[in-house]
Amino acid sequence: MTKTRLLKHFLLCTFLLLLQGLAIAQNKTVTGKVTDDKGVAIPGATVQIKGTKSGTTADADGNFKVSVPPGATALIISFIGQVAQEVSITGKTHVEVKLAAENTTLTDVVVVGYGTTRKKDVTGAISQVKAAEFNRGITTAPDQLIQGKVSGLMVLNNSGAPGASATVRIRGVSSVRSGNQPLYVVDGVPLDGRVARPAINVSGLGQTPDANPLNFINNSDIASMDVLKDASATAIYGSRGANGVIIITTKKGTPGPTHLDVNYSAGVSNIMKQLKVLNAEEYRSALKQYNQTGGDFGSSSNGMNSILQTGVTQNVNVAMSGGTETSRYRASFGLQDQEGIIKKSGLKKYTATLNGQNKFLESQKLGLDYNLMVAQTTEQLAPITNDAGFTGSLIGMALQWNPTMPIRKTDGSLNILEEGKSVNPLAMSEAYDDKVNITYVLASISPYYKFNDNWEYRAMYSINHQVGNRRSQVASFINIPGIMKQGSAYYGDAELNTQLFNNTLTFNKQLTSAFNLNAMVGYEYQKFDYAGMGLGANGFPTYAIKYTDILQAPSQANTSISSFRNPTSELQSYFGRATLNFLDKYLITGTMRVDGSSKFGKNNKYGYFPSFAAKWNLSNEDFLKGNKTINNLALRVGYGVTGNQEFPAGAAEEQYGIFANGSSALTNVANPDLKWETSKQFNAGVDFSVLQDRISGSVDYFYKNTSNLLFSFPAIQPAPASTYWINLPGNVINNGVELSLRGDIVKTKNVTWNLGVNATFLRNELKNYDGPPVLTGAINGQGVSGATAQRLANGYPLNTFYVRQFLGFDDKGQGMYTDDGRTLFYLTNPNPKTLLGINTAVSWKKWELRASAHGAFGHQVYNNTANTVLPIGNIGSRNIAKSLLGNGESLSNPITVSSRYLESGNFLKLDNVTINYSLGGIGRVFKNVNLSLTGQNLLVITRYTGFDPEVNTDKNVNGVTSFGIEYSPYPTARSVMFGLQFSL
Repeated sequence: MTKTRLLKHFLLCTFLLLLQGLAIAQNKTVTGKVTDDKGVAIPGATVQIKGTKSGTTADADGNFKVSVPPGATALIISFIGQVAQEVSITGKTHVEVKLAAENTTLTDVVVVGYGTTRKKDVTGAISQVKAAEFNRGITTAPDQLIQGKVSGLMVLNNSGAPGASATVRIRGVSSVRSGNQPLYVVDGVPLDGRVARPAINVSGLGQTPDANPLNFINNSDIASMDVLKDASATAIYGSRGANGVIIITTKKGTPGPTHLDVNYSAGVSNIMKQLKVLNAEEYRSALKQYNQTGGDFGSSSNGMNSILQTGVTQNVNVAMSGGTETSRYRASFGLQDQEGIIKKSGLKKYTATLNGQNKFLESQKLGLDYNLMVAQTTEQLAPITNDAGFTGSLIGMALQWNPTMPIRKTDGSLNILEEGKSVNPLAMSEAYDDKVNITYVLASISPYYKFNDNWEYRAMYSINHQVGNRRSQVASFINIPGIMKQGSAYYGDAELNTQLFNNTLTFNKQLTSAFNLNAMVGYEYQKFDYAGMGLGANGFPTYAIKYTDILQAPSQANTSISSFRNPTSELQSYFGRATLNFLDKYLITGTMRVDGSSKFGKNNKYGYFPSFAAKWNLSNEDFLKGNKTINNLALRVGYGVTGNQEFPAGAAEEQYGIFANGSSALTNVANPDLKWETSKQFNAGVDFSVLQDRISGSVDYFYKNTSNLLFSFPAIQPAPASTYWINLPGNVINNGVELSLRGDIVKTKNVTWNLGVNATFLRNELKNYDGPPVLTGAINGQGVSGATAQRLANGYPLNTFYVRQFLGFDDKGQGMYTDDGRTLFYLTNPNPKTLLGINTAVSWKKWELRASAHGAFGHQVYNNTANTVLPIGNIGSRNIAKSLLGNGESLSNPITVSSRYLESGNFLKLDNVTINYSLGGIGRVFKNVNLSLTGQNLLVITRYTGFDPEVNTDKNVNGVTSFGIEYSPYPTARSVMFGLQFSL
């Protein structure tokens, strides 16, 4: 019986094996290789058997192997950015597939608020910059990647220090007191715009510049950046979209085998330009020329060179990605170690990211996307500040140092003078230690469900958590009053938390053969918290131990403690958008957002932000279809309302301060009627491409009117000393024209050359203002206590210079001014009238040359450095500007804020030149090997006599923004960097 059963089972198994073998025998195996039009392998290319859902993906070498059933006649090969190709396999077992690059001019996906759309369906003014077009070289934050790349966008580095903040403006400046920076959105998460970096104001030195709030992002992880410029594009962000929106999209994994991308670069940096001051021999000659009997100390030194160094930078980035069609991932790690060109300054940054896109269920209707970004930055700061007084900060000390005075004594020790005398710049550098550590976590999780082909629900929760701590000290040997023989130290920490929850419901359907409707509604809630504390002390027994390790040593009288917690602010929003597309010819988009903010008065909690836009694709009309010259032509028009709520939390509420002795006092007067700062913007544009898309571009006109300007004034007496937030009467008008043009000048098999130019023509004016005078643009340094150089005035641009009008010198060498200096005049302004960007790329076989330049014209810069750091009266004790020799000025001429120090800010800067050589694959291990050499800030054409016309020292007065003033800043660097990239 048992033998019979065994025999039956054996026969059954044999039959099944024969059946499987027969089935297998009926299939055939097809192998192949997928490359691009240059013969480079395409890992991860999708290979699908036509008429089925079966297939495979190409391996790291572009090779594939697939079993095809009987009757299959073709394979469909596809990859992102390449034209899909159908390949016949009839009678074949091996195929070689070469994919052509897709012309994505109109089919590119552009990121808009809470969604994406095809570029040809965009109705607003949106510009996209992809990773391949980013600026190369040493960059610490994403805003530097698109400098000079987008019309209407100005990116200006406030300082040359590693990790320093930048001034970013989209279509001009609109606000006088609240924020002017755009809203940044990273993978769908709007950022806070602040950074958890404790502030410090060192006695005698001043306030150090801010850090860039985008420092936590690894630039190598960014896939694209979309700049939303007009209100029809930004109104979906409502109260946070008035200054434009920049959407940052990071790289994601692609289906296919796991592959590793490695990027290493190293470079050196030196000062781009030194100011012309006197050397020792010239100084001695000047002493004789001006009949000075003292001031020659018999030596020869260079104060600026004593604090400069060659900064070395290294970057290491490693990314691993892969997955399947239903589960993709990408993980990366980055290290950036940048030394500054000033001694004891630099930035070290560690970053790590992990993101994934997953689909569940057999139907793949349920999905989950997640993103995690973690970073740790360590800044070492030099004592370079925005508002140093007579003592000056490090750059001022170096420029003023008497060149006949030695930096070190004959025994090698530092040459430190008496208290209150000139400060040895090298000694200041040695005495000052300032380190800031900030930890960042940006995380989001987004589940979604596709009910069918038309409906999709998506939710997202995100948290942005930052913790920063700062340890700073000035040693007691430095001869600054209040610090010498005392020493000073500060410890502070800050914590910033932002939470967001939103959910959206999207509908997309081809209603008829002519009509397509894409609609979305959503709800969003955001919560913002910021708190910190600080501990400062003077009077330490020794500088052999770090002061911040013995903060308990000074007496209680010499110790101060402070802490703060901003009122929690909340933002609740309802929003929607609908786009109707008729025949791909006529598109209409309408958006609406309702924001409720706890920041505003109880009578104006909610703001309403609608927008409308329309587009006419003329190239799809019968009269242009098939036109061999005009390939694309479209007209756009839009109008919308956006808001601005970037001002302190609790500003509309009554606030009290609690002080050390337990007393309290009113610090902010409530204003229940405080309402939104509102911007209304009209935009009209045309997009075009001609000559088989060899030349393409766009032209836009915009008119932006900002009203209900948020402002803080001292409370009117007899109220206690406090502030009072109001809406200023008046309108800020920004209008202009933007031009963007790109051309493929040469396009052959081995040689290509493309050229892109963008230009912006801007006008800015404050209208209908009849409020009190508002001064800003503080001028600091010796002899100008309390002076300002800018004023808000009706009929003039914001930040117009308001100073005495300098006429020259009289016969006694004294300055002459209109009306003897009793009258101040509205003169020029610092807002450029023209912005220019030029980008070009030339390739020949495996070589490529990329270059970019940008410039600004039609504005002036106030040279506070020349005004108060290097005046003629320094002769005999400190150094002066070389240009002052023989100009007829007397040593007794008083330091005066005037038009004498207004200089043309026009410049054209060759900011980026990169040479690439693509080796391709090396053996069977290294793929896509690329070598590069990049130079930054190689050439600047300008008449400005300061370090760099592209500078903006923060000189605000009581929070009123300033612009276009230079004051002994951290100098700009010129850099050269070598790069190596490859994949495994």
